[in-house]
Amino acid sequence: MAQPRTMFEKIWSRHAVVARDDGQTLLYIDRHLLHEGSHHAFDMLRKRGLEVRRPDRTFATPDHYVATTGRELSANQDPERRRMVEALEHNAAAARITLFGIADARQGIVHVIGPEQGLSQPGLTIVCGDSHTSTHGALGALAFGIGASDASHVLATQTLWQPKPKTMRATLSGRLGFGVVAKDLILAIIAEIGAGGASGHVVEYAGSAIEGLSMEGRMTVCNMSIEAGAKAGMIAPDDATLSYLEGRPYAPEGEQWRQAETYWRSLPSDAQAEFDREVGLDAGDVAPMVTWGTSPEDAAPITGRVPEPAEEPDGERRAAVERALDYMGLRPGTPLAEIAIDRVFIGSCTNGRIEDLRAAAAVVKDRRAAVPAMVVPGSGLVKRQAEAEGLDRVFTGAGFEWRQPGCSMCVAVNGDLVMPGERCASTSNRNFQGRQGPRARTHLMSPPMAAAAALTGKLTDVRRLAPGG
Repeated sequence: MAQPRTMFEKIWSRHAVVARDDGQTLLYIDRHLLHEGSHHAFDMLRKRGLEVRRPDRTFATPDHYVATTGRELSANQDPERRRMVEALEHNAAAARITLFGIADARQGIVHVIGPEQGLSQPGLTIVCGDSHTSTHGALGALAFGIGASDASHVLATQTLWQPKPKTMRATLSGRLGFGVVAKDLILAIIAEIGAGGASGHVVEYAGSAIEGLSMEGRMTVCNMSIEAGAKAGMIAPDDATLSYLEGRPYAPEGEQWRQAETYWRSLPSDAQAEFDREVGLDAGDVAPMVTWGTSPEDAAPITGRVPEPAEEPDGERRAAVERALDYMGLRPGTPLAEIAIDRVFIGSCTNGRIEDLRAAAAVVKDRRAAVPAMVVPGSGLVKRQAEAEGLDRVFTGAGFEWRQPGCSMCVAVNGDLVMPGERCASTSNRNFQGRQGPRARTHLMSPPMAAAAALTGKLTDVRRLAPGG
């Protein structure tokens, strides 16, 4: 009988071209996604006189550097940012790569439009020059971020040398409680295992709590796998996956769909498959989460308090907590629900999808923001859908800004910044020092939690405000 295999092992072996004695494997890459940062990789190709080998498997969109105040390039006042967007357009045209450009209604954050267009599919290998490529693993793909030199290798050969990572299964049992969503679940996991808890591993998320998530919720979980140090995050394809994919522009059709479905349903890990590591969490124990420090692992329930460094038994961790609290300007023991914030950002590849905007709008409806707040849809199609449902009017009626699609304040390279010393309630994925601007202070949370913070001007338990609360 064949040895039981994990989903990761099935995909890895199917894409392995050759394995070297030093542990490196040459993988075939099914999808290569690009954004403005890819200009370095194209420069490398030109210097070597090479062409893009498979433009039909390569897709591009500007997202990091685009202005969210308008769709014209002139809306971006910084000439360097404009040049990067123009370089992507030029490189895509020259190589005959499909571009979802700035004037295209489908433009958006690359990790939003991949699943949206049906480019992300079970069993594929997907790479992009962005660490949150792990998002696409929600559909049962092996997806991970790469650097410029690796991107040039993929452009030239449609392959990539990689060491084989270990496997981890995170089993999330039970059901999420009222007011608790996918973002809370992944923050709880990271707080439990630490920012390096999954280093060197591909994490497969399993269990009833994962199966009960929508596809967009699964994307949020896989998106932040990298924040636990993982190479990638994956969720086995099921009926929900197939229902989500069917009819999307790049999804297979007819007989090709039937063949693909047969393959996709063979991907889940075999019952007796062994993982290098197993972790577990009861989703029923998870409360709405917020971060208090400068790493996603610095997360706690909103009902908690800022930690006391002296209570940390590990000296290195104690010093890290002290540094984080000094940067964040917080006193040990302060109730998290008493921390005032200066502004709110709702968006990003973690939480800029239609489901996220609906959840935030449900909290905001018929209320008024107490601090400046910005909503940035993850793509042009998300924006169009939100406007068709009237969500934009809910937000603007409450005093929120309604912007154009892009990465925006998540990474703060397009001009959308948190000012020095300001405290931001954010639905993004990282709260590193300076991530949202020099000396900016970031608190990560879910869209409904961010909406609640906007209404009260402080970190707030959304269960007090959410419909039915």
